[in-house]
Amino acid sequence: MSMMSGLSDLEGNALAKVLRRTVVSALIVGGGAIIVALFVSAPLAAAGIVLGLAMAIVNLRFLDAGVAKVQTKGETDRKAQRRAMGTKSVTRLAVITGIAIGLMFLNGPLGIGTVVGLVIFQLVFVANVGRVLVSQGLQ
Repeated sequence: MSMMSGLSDLEGNALAKVLRRTVVSALIVGGGAIIVALFVSAPLAAAGIVLGLAMAIVNLRFLDAGVAKVQTKGETDRKAQRRAMGTKSVTRLAVITGIAIGLMFLNGPLGIGTVVGLVIFQLVFVANVGRVLVSQGLQ
């Protein structure tokens, strides 16, 4: 069984709990990373971590809203729905990537901090999803 089929088998509001837990966990881990960045005298890196976490959370909210909108439309053409969701997701990710790369060229510590914030969010997300899948007996 693939991870994606396991995600579709999650009980009722388990995905909403994963998303909420991911945001809270990412903010906690990010807070620790910000403290470390400030401790080593890198305030721009700390600001970048905040920016990276904010972009990741905003992206998650847009994704969640898009999925909810697709589910409530009642449209039966699954291929068109997937294409629309994919296009919007790729566009958001391209914008986030462009911002992160642009910041790295403008100011190294700020750009690296932004990437660190994005990575923290993704690692926490994968850990939370994996934990839920294991706890529900899905592999």
